[in-house]
Amino acid sequence: MTTPEHAMAADDLRHAVRLALTTLRGASAGTTAAEWERPAGTLTWSCWETAEHLADDLFAYAAQIGAEAPPLDKEVPFRWERRREGGPANVTYADPAGGVTGLLQVLESCGAMLAALVRTAPADRRAYHCFGISDAAGFAAMGIVEVLVHTHDIARGLGVPWNPPAGLCDRVLARLFPDAPTDTERWPTLLWATGRGGLPGRERRTSWRWYAGVPGE
Repeated sequence: MTTPEHAMAADDLRHAVRLALTTLRGASAGTTAAEWERPAGTLTWSCWETAEHLADDLFAYAAQIGAEAPPLDKEVPFRWERRREGGPANVTYADPAGGVTGLLQVLESCGAMLAALVRTAPADRRAYHCFGISDAAGFAAMGIVEVLVHTHDIARGLGVPWNPPAGLCDRVLARLFPDAPTDTERWPTLLWATGRGGLPGRERRTSWRWYAGVPGE
């Protein structure tokens, strides 16, 4: 049964994915396939690899909450593979023959899978994440963070702007980063929380994590 929290979380996730796709499709219109081999921001992955990793994150979160009785001590045992040393370990990959258009279709599809499962998962369903046992709304929040920060990485690599809405950032900060300041701009704060930027008066993070546990549990 859909709860208001799950419905809002699913809507937020779909909104984040749509915004990312608009930015990345706009960027791809003026780029060649070779430009997607540039490093994504400060990552050692290419823009293509980062988009694949993002799609795979969304797929993996959907897989975790998809079963009626998800494991609480480990991830669902899909086979994870790296295509090159130092590259991301994924379950899902985009067919290079589909080009950037196909890559972004994979991202859209994986985002839709997670949003659908978040919307329909029972309120009491819990599943494993290495940062804490979470519920469907928590997995949606994790998916949103992945979308926002990895789109930032790709946008930096492609040289296009990316500035997601403050409200979206605020909701995932409140859910996953309870130690983050609340009196600072929301998008710069999310970048700081994920080790991608600085905040006045605070040291830049060299390591970071979120708190996936369900509040109050």
